[in-house]
Amino acid sequence: MKEHAVLVCGVDEAGRGPLAGPVFAAAVILDPARPIAGLADSKVLSTRRREALAAEIESRAIAWGVASASVEEIDALNILRASLLAMRRAVEGLAVTPSRVVVDGPHCPRLEVPVRGIVRGDATHASIAAASILAKVARDAEMLALHRIHPAYGFDRHKGYPTPAHVAALRAHGVSVAHRRSFAPVRDLLS
Repeated sequence: MKEHAVLVCGVDEAGRGPLAGPVFAAAVILDPARPIAGLADSKVLSTRRREALAAEIESRAIAWGVASASVEEIDALNILRASLLAMRRAVEGLAVTPSRVVVDGPHCPRLEVPVRGIVRGDATHASIAAASILAKVARDAEMLALHRIHPAYGFDRHKGYPTPAHVAALRAHGVSVAHRRSFAPVRDLLS
């Protein structure tokens, strides 16, 4: 690779809406010489397809990183700031420094390199779609791990999102350490 090549890093997060678990972010610098077919917003892909693409991304990308912000950080900062913190951690954890960063959505983390937010970027930029996939796969794996610790909540099925089954489990079993206390349905149960 030429030293003066422009290295564009795509960034996206997973897990802003759930009532439980950390928020994850990923940063990916794709290799134009090693394209990956089928990259798309992680929300439109099956679990099996996401996992297959994640393995391809990890083996073919110039660099990639995944980071998170904890439930405690989410409750202390708010979900937007915690998401931006996870994004910054993902970019700063890359083995290669990107020339610039593109982020899915209007909000951007503070970085040492130029950064631009792109609304619906996961549908238009392959590197953002790749980041979306890595963040979602990492978060889902974390939610499966949390399910093994707290099986009563069904994290393996709803991944912490506020489904009727999750809200019913919260009412029946109370709030776990995995729950975000600053989110209204959880906060309401605590008060």
